[in-house]
Amino acid sequence: MKEKIHPNYHPADFVCACGARIKNATTKQGDEVKLDICSACHPFFTGKQKIVDTAGRVEKFNKRYKK
Repeated sequence: MKEKIHPNYHPADFVCACGARIKNATTKQGDEVKLDICSACHPFFTGKQKIVDTAGRVEKFNKRYKK
């Protein structure tokens, strides 16, 4: 590998919107990285499904394909 071409890799705190804090390393600037979703609140890991409905898409779909 070539020297002096790789970004700086340093420890940082990852902070989720749910309030969970995870320590990891990153190449992004700063000591804190903000996340929208993490393993503590993601439906795949929690088993709870959240439907984010913008502009009534779910209702529009159900109305259109209702039999």
